[in-house]
Amino acid sequence: MVGEKPAMSVASALLHLQINGWCVVEDIIPVDKVDAIRESVEKTVEVHGTYTGTEGVGTRKGLLAFNQSFAPYLADKRVLGIAEALFGPHVRISFTTAHINYPGNVRGALHADWPFNQQNAGHIPAPYPDAVMHLTTLWMLSPFTHETGGTLVVPGSHRSPNNPSGENGVHPHEPYPTEMQATGDAGSVLILDSRTWHATAPNITDKPRVGMAVRYAPWWLNLDVLMPGSEERTRIVDETGGKENEVAAVSSSIYEELPADVKPLYRHWVR
Repeated sequence: MVGEKPAMSVASALLHLQINGWCVVEDIIPVDKVDAIRESVEKTVEVHGTYTGTEGVGTRKGLLAFNQSFAPYLADKRVLGIAEALFGPHVRISFTTAHINYPGNVRGALHADWPFNQQNAGHIPAPYPDAVMHLTTLWMLSPFTHETGGTLVVPGSHRSPNNPSGENGVHPHEPYPTEMQATGDAGSVLILDSRTWHATAPNITDKPRVGMAVRYAPWWLNLDVLMPGSEERTRIVDETGGKENEVAAVSSSIYEELPADVKPLYRHWVR
């Protein structure tokens, strides 16, 4: 169709990630499927969710243990192709978290995600090396716009050896001069090098902005600190009184129902 944008290829996405630290890949979840998934995830957060430290933002960590409606799309050839191009063939999913910006939510703090968030017990100490070690993907289950609270990102910040969570001289609660909002239609996926500075944006509409954070890790990145009951979590989090994310286990019954191409991404979470 004349004027229609071509789909972003894996090669184009990798170039965007190398230069800017982020990109948006469109049409990962089909338009005729995304509404049902959004409603399902929104209901899960309503029943099983909690609020984050950002006022007006609801979440459900370990989402797959409560909702599998989105599972068929997690091994999409473009998304997984990007992860495998960076990490090799044995990619794993480290987090699956619902995030809902309710109307009137406040702006969040600029930060980089685990394991680069310096406030987490299991972090890579700054200055960290200039290497991609983790990918954050934000799945747009409703439109991400300037009004609904499309995620704030700072292009190029992934090349910095620290981020505002580590007292690097940038005030985390103040707008950064070069920040911008990532926008896209429902069904699109925002992909970030997890070092990229980003923040929750206010939703000034009267409807929730529903999304999911699904993070992809290489096989060699130790995820045990996220696992309740693991020796690493006991040593690094429990014994020190530190703060760290906690990912809910996936039951064997849920795992067996996952699509064949998604199972390898979750084998390590089965208890």
